[in-house]
Order: sequence, then structure tokens, then C-alpha cells
Amino acid sequence: MAVRRTYKLYVNGAFPRSESGRSYPVTSPDGDHLANASLASRKDARDAVTAARKAFSGWSGRTAYNRGQILYRAAEMMEGRRSQFADEVAAADGVRRTRAEALVSAAIDRWVYYAGWTDKIVQAVGGANPVSGPYFNLSTPEPSGVVAVLAPQDAPLLGLVSVIAPVIATGNTAVVIASERAPLPAITLGEVLATSDLPGGVVNILTGRTAEISPHLAAHADVDGLDLTGAGDLATDLESAAAQTLTRVRRPAPGEDWTADPGTGRMTPFLETKTVWHTIGV
Repeated sequence: MAVRRTYKLYVNGAFPRSESGRSYPVTSPDGDHLANASLASRKDARDAVTAARKAFSGWSGRTAYNRGQILYRAAEMMEGRRSQFADEVAAADGVRRTRAEALVSAAIDRWVYYAGWTDKIVQAVGGANPVSGPYFNLSTPEPSGVVAVLAPQDAPLLGLVSVIAPVIATGNTAVVIASERAPLPAITLGEVLATSDLPGGVVNILTGRTAEISPHLAAHADVDGLDLTGAGDLATDLESAAAQTLTRVRRPAPGEDWTADPGTGRMTPFLETKTVWHTIGV
């Protein structure tokens, strides 16, 4: 007899139940029951932000090379659970097994891609500035802090990895609302991250109703960035809420192709530029 599962949240490196005790059924496109997932509450969202804030100083203080090693380890761990991910993607999206396997491969490659950028993004977007005077003037990017991420609804694995990896590659920590329709790959990804040397709290994954959880994250004073990729019709209201605390916002791009070369466009929105002046010795 198959074990009926109720998937939990992934917060602070652990897998707690929602404090509300609620859950909801997850079904395939054909209506087949797959499992139950936790319905995260406002309290769960606040706990996730607290965990992300606590983890930020340690994660951003690591060397870029070390962060790259950990992201690469996540790719290795996903590779070891390829079959499970393929099953979940096929069930969630109603696609053929070969298509699901291709999406899993792309998600693994996406981790590797951003792992390679961790120690290169500073050179790409920072640099020395020409000034008139006996000074060095240097600009360097630094992570913003805690970023709330609304994962895409229609790409529960590849899209999910594509929005998480650039945030943490640059030293930020993340609170992620998984695809409401298909959250199971997100929770399995949490299991991968929990065993991939990623410190607890760097990535926190919530499942449930996007419309219920996202307003609390958008208006949270301790959230520094907001990625509205999966916000849909909620985007305008969430952006207005984020403006009250001067939160950086990345608006959704319609018709995004998750298989395309991502470039650096998802890393730079949640970086701040620090400029240092230093006198030139005689």
C-alpha cells in the first residue's frame, strides 16, 4: 500500500508543519490525487523571514567560491534524485516522461550555471571609476539581504530553480512561495538543499495559497527584495505594498522562456553597489 504523504514546509533547514495545521490536496492535470501539501500561514511567512535574516550574515560573509561549491553540490544532489524529480514533473505538468527528464536536466544545469557565476559577477558589474583627482574610486556589488520570491506557477521545477539560484548565488537569502498548483517538486528540492551543505535559513520554501501568503511578505519590513515572477494578477498590489518599505521589486516578465540562456538579469536586481574612495599615496 502506498504511503499517503502530507508534504511539510522547508524553513530554517527543517521541515515543520504549518502552524495553522492546514493542508490542501495536490492533483494532476487529470484530477488524480498526488499528495497533500501544507497551507502556509502568515505566521509561517514571518518565521521564514526571521530564519532568512538570521542566515544572511553568515551566507553573505562566505567566499564567493564557497557559495559556488555549495550550489554545485545542489546540482549533484539533484542528479542523484533525477528519477523522483522526473516523476513529479511529469505528474504535475501532464507531460511525457522524456519531456520531464529534459526539464530536470535543465534544472540541474541551471544550478551549475549560477555556481559558475558566484565569483565572477563582481567583476562583471563592478569596477574602477574614472575620477578627476588623486583618488581611487571603486564600485562593487553587495547582496541586498532577504528576498521574497514568488515562484512561477507554470514551471514548478525549472522555473523554481531559475528564480532561487540567482538570488542565493549573489549572497542573498530567500523566502520562496512555491507553485500553488504544483508544489511537490519544490518540497523535494527542499530535501535536496537540506543535504547539500546549504546552511539552514538560506532558502525557505512555503507552500499554499499565493494570494494569502504574498501580501504579508510584500509588506514585511525585514524583506529587502521581492521577485514577482509568479504573482500574476497580484503583481500591482504587491508592488504597492512593497513600496511602503522601499523594497526592491522585480516585476514579472510575460511569456518567459525558462529554457533560454538566463544571462545575469536575475542576479543584478538584488545587488546594491558600494562605492569606495581612497586617496592615492604619493
